[in-house]
Amino acid sequence: MNAWGLEEWENKVNADESLVTYQLHIILRQAQQVRVGRLSSFLFPAGYYLYTGSARRNLAARVRRHLSRQKKLRWHIDYLLMASATQVTAVGLFSETECRCNQRINGKILLAGFGASDCRARCGSHLKYLGNMAGISP
Repeated sequence: MNAWGLEEWENKVNADESLVTYQLHIILRQAQQVRVGRLSSFLFPAGYYLYTGSARRNLAARVRRHLSRQKKLRWHIDYLLMASATQVTAVGLFSETECRCNQRINGKILLAGFGASDCRARCGSHLKYLGNMAGISP
């Protein structure tokens, strides 16, 4: 597993120029109704999520932007990350393509097209729901 805590990931990006894909490990502590750009308004259930994205240039800047609460909402993931119950817990980094990394994840697609409006590999979504929060304290 190539996931690091929020204090460690940036050192890994700076040390390896081959890294082009990131995965955000997300906890949504309670269900949230979120309007996701032009997709729709959607009720995301509480639980664990994994979002896969890429940046051909400035990967560290892209991830830092996603982790920030001060930003203009641009990408689908921005809308979910701004929800009050959302927390990014770790960042995965990879040299493989975004779609290849995403397709290895066994998770449920809840909102078709999320983060995948330019996907040519037919991923369906680049956000996957991994399961509920049973046994996890807020």
